[in-house]
Amino acid sequence: MKDFPGDTASAEHGWLKAHKWLLLRRFSQIGVLALFLAGPLAGVWIVTGNLSASMTLGVLPLTDPLLLAQSMLSGAWPVLSGAIGALIVLVFYALVGGRVFCSWVCPVNLVTDLAAWLGRRFDIRAAGRLSRDLRYWILALVLFFPLVTGVIVWEYLNPVSMAHRGLIFGLGWAWTILVAVLLYDLLIVRRGWCGHLCPVGAFYSLVGMRAAVRVSAEGRSRCDDCTDCFHICPEPQVIKPALKGAARGRGPIITDLNCTNCGRCIDVCSKRVFRFRMGDRRPIEVPVELPDAQSHRVRTHPFS
Repeated sequence: MKDFPGDTASAEHGWLKAHKWLLLRRFSQIGVLALFLAGPLAGVWIVTGNLSASMTLGVLPLTDPLLLAQSMLSGAWPVLSGAIGALIVLVFYALVGGRVFCSWVCPVNLVTDLAAWLGRRFDIRAAGRLSRDLRYWILALVLFFPLVTGVIVWEYLNPVSMAHRGLIFGLGWAWTILVAVLLYDLLIVRRGWCGHLCPVGAFYSLVGMRAAVRVSAEGRSRCDDCTDCFHICPEPQVIKPALKGAARGRGPIITDLNCTNCGRCIDVCSKRVFRFRMGDRRPIEVPVELPDAQSHRVRTHPFS
């Protein structure tokens, strides 16, 4: 039987340890949904609103800063609570990593993770190719349209807000969008939505450029090249510089702004190469092999 990412880690360390961060993410995602659904379904109003704008316990406003930016570009200025809510969200994701929203909060991640699992389980190989930079061009358009039309066009199409509102108020035709995302990821482009198209993820990646919480490949000397981390990672291009960059003076911390801090590389690695840590972008001293007698010298390289 074909091995799948995490099988070796499960056999050596137990299933729970090989799925710890995945389970915590699901608890977070479902917990966020439960907080919003508690009011409409059970009459317990802990959080009102949705992911675009909400109020927790009547005192804590939270606002999607991308939505606020679109609103301002369209000519509508926010109320004070909306601006404060956006500032709170920006500061939080700037510290923990913007793409944490994608892996720990966003309901569409449940759909795209399902597509990735189905692709691995049934060996369905989406052959399409797109530039991962396309999402930033789409983000530019998302911000450009309100400026020239005065209308927040993206919110008519945004699967993230549609899915969340649909779960609270009834999905309606939002089902069509979610099924389209599932089939697109499964059959056309692997991780096509989150990894190539989603402007929300692109926006939050920029927010978290200097985030403090990072994944570090501190045990990279133990790596046995099983490639489980590459196969499970939603943004596999972020791993190689930290995992294989020692010869080039690159440090072990994943500093790429598109790392989602999902923790799956930590879960599936049987050699325990990865772990979370507080990121440090200061230069580090890395021995560099030179062809002459000066090879014992140490050069200083910054993380990149």
